[in-house]
Amino acid sequence: MIPQTQLVDTKQAWQIALANVIKDPVDLLKQLGLTDKLTSVDDDVLKTFPLRVPQNYINKMRFGDENDPLLRQVFPLIDESLQVDNFVTDPVGDHFAVTAPGLLQKYHGRALLVTTGACAIHCRYCFRRHFPYADSNPLASQWGQTLTTLRNDTSINEVILSGGDPLVLSDSKLASMVSDLEQIPHLKRLRVHTRLPIVLPERIDQHLLNWIQHTSLQVIMVVHANHANEIDSEVEQAMSKLRDVNCQLLNQAVLLKGVNDSVETLSDLSERLSDLHVHPYYLHLLDPVAGASHFDISEQDGIELIAQLRTTLPGYLVPRLVREQQGEASKTIIS
Repeated sequence: MIPQTQLVDTKQAWQIALANVIKDPVDLLKQLGLTDKLTSVDDDVLKTFPLRVPQNYINKMRFGDENDPLLRQVFPLIDESLQVDNFVTDPVGDHFAVTAPGLLQKYHGRALLVTTGACAIHCRYCFRRHFPYADSNPLASQWGQTLTTLRNDTSINEVILSGGDPLVLSDSKLASMVSDLEQIPHLKRLRVHTRLPIVLPERIDQHLLNWIQHTSLQVIMVVHANHANEIDSEVEQAMSKLRDVNCQLLNQAVLLKGVNDSVETLSDLSERLSDLHVHPYYLHLLDPVAGASHFDISEQDGIELIAQLRTTLPGYLVPRLVREQQGEASKTIIS
């Protein structure tokens, strides 16, 4: 059991930062000296998927650069209003994979928990930007049903915490959830998919580290960095703290037009991740979600980038280029 006395949910620094994220596109552009330089998406789109970006992340952006790769990931461009064939609201078939409240099962041996719809940052290419989170909360009154489904399927040995972002939940809630999962004997691993160590590194505090250190499950944390400029000294410290509690660290990136679609940028990212002892795990081709077509890179261009990357990096620093396709038994390895 996780010692509950170690978790005191007072207002932590990360929660204060989370409560003060920037939500107004005008405010964001003003901070960067870009007033009147970019045209934001229309209000109807912002109502369903608003701007949301932590101040820490904004501080890493280049002042006066409307093409900054970090800004491009979060600023709601007018391009999002375009309706493009084959860009849909459920690009990876999440709706068809639900087996219990908040529980998705696509691949053998693994089950994914959509723990929350909340996130510290709204990445404009997010494949779950249209997901019905209100109908898929396993942590409400339906948690018992979700646990029963997991308990009855002995083929599942790994649970993946996803969202939104699971690390926006309080440590007491996370610890309680993990404590319940620990009681299922066939579960061995806990995988946490999160962007917070990159965009809100203060989240990796002692309260979080306590429950990670004391769980009987093997913890793998898959972080999400797309560009080396996202990784500063605070992120480096966060990764070091996670390593100190024996948390295995992997990175997933998304191949994005205008952000990281060059050999130099991808190479810099892998080298920076290596500095932090984070393994470059997957490079995803863009999931064709409605509103994100302006980020799309062709599969052939992705293959060529990976081929060139292999000539500049050792093999263990070259991520696998993958695509997620509905109904497949695993991620599709492209290169």
